[in-house]
Amino acid sequence: MSTPPLASGPDGPHALRPLLHTVLHALDTGARARGGPLPAGGPEQVAARLRDTVGDVLPDRGDPHALRTLVHAFARTAADPAHPLCAAHLHCPPLAVATAADLAASALNPSLDSWDQAPGASELERLITAALAREIHGNGTPATPDSLITTGGTEANQLALLLARETHGATVRLVCGANAHHSLPRAAWLLGLPQPVVVPTPHGTLDPDALDQALTGLNGPLLVAATAGTTDAGLIDPLPEIAARCTAHGARLHVDAAYGAGLLFSDRHRTRLTGLDTADTVTLDLHKLGWQPVAAGLLAVRDARDLTALRQRADYLNADDDTEAGLPDLLGRSLRTTRRPDVLKLAVTFKTLGRHGLGALVDRVCTHARAFAALVDAHPGFELHAPPVISTVLFRPTGATDTTVAAVRRALLTDGSAVLGRARLDGRLWLKATLLNPATGPDDLAALLHLAAASRATLEEGHTPR
Repeated sequence: MSTPPLASGPDGPHALRPLLHTVLHALDTGARARGGPLPAGGPEQVAARLRDTVGDVLPDRGDPHALRTLVHAFARTAADPAHPLCAAHLHCPPLAVATAADLAASALNPSLDSWDQAPGASELERLITAALAREIHGNGTPATPDSLITTGGTEANQLALLLARETHGATVRLVCGANAHHSLPRAAWLLGLPQPVVVPTPHGTLDPDALDQALTGLNGPLLVAATAGTTDAGLIDPLPEIAARCTAHGARLHVDAAYGAGLLFSDRHRTRLTGLDTADTVTLDLHKLGWQPVAAGLLAVRDARDLTALRQRADYLNADDDTEAGLPDLLGRSLRTTRRPDVLKLAVTFKTLGRHGLGALVDRVCTHARAFAALVDAHPGFELHAPPVISTVLFRPTGATDTTVAAVRRALLTDGSAVLGRARLDGRLWLKATLLNPATGPDDLAALLHLAAASRATLEEGHTPR
């Protein structure tokens, strides 16, 4: 057997070119076979269809058509975030230019755990993380801000709690709203921190007075976690007021802006994040309102000195004499060792679109959300939860029970015709449309609402919608 061609090296581009043609063709045929935002049939039928197509995943003899077969099956059984009726989660359709950059990153395969594995990538990462830190924390006077690239909000939130623990000790206590992302209390558990104090959020956001009352009754070092863009409704906590309470009580502040941080690119919407720069640490995800392929998360810190807690020494990666000779030390830039160069797609996107281009995309999806909310509000068969804050709209069939709301969503998923999420707020279950596709049009929004209405009607007639 001859050696299979490699993706990099002098012959890499030549070897990749026909394979890319195969992949693009299979993506096209797979999407056409799927025919909608989600494969029809539900979990059992989709799994059976994939098994039948793939067959033996580790055969004795290789199949020269495996790339075409598997990519076709992968696309046919995928949820397509670029389909305008796929609007359930904070799962964005990636930009083509970012995806193309990701191919280059995969082909060259740098690992950002030592300079000699990623000479240019390490400098590019330094430039991008510094720029994003300044975007959040300004010029950082008197401290110098910085940021680290992560796999997403969960890793960034975990890092934020770790830095708080290393700065203030193992007794630091997390105080967060009931609206906080589940990764925050989970990180407290993982890091062996005291049981978090969870402040009720009956209206969906963290109330500064309720926070003040909770902080007043606590002793020891405290870490308050606020949210800018909740997972359920895209709500933003009152950051300036929360920051003031933290200052009054000497508490450290973390803001989970995994969803909402993308508003910084928009001149129209960035004021919603007033007060973000006061946080000690900030989580952001650019595979949400940044249109990047997964993964593209970051943790920004107001004071780069906090990151000294992450420093590690491994002689084969960052020996003292190498560091003294000028080789950059990368081990303190992550909890991970091997790291792919996710920075390349970010850099290409920023350079290609610029601030105004990214801001225009943010403005567009926020406008789509307001337009969809207006359709819901005008429809006698639906109830709107509230005007959208970012690009998430919660709605439910008028007079429906929670059981019916859940059934409508599952029926659409099984049919493969639309992908809506679910959220429990104000004691009731809501359908959730998370609009992250800038290419969505008015007809798509109307179709999404029509399908939900038709699904309810069909369910009430005792039939399964098609």
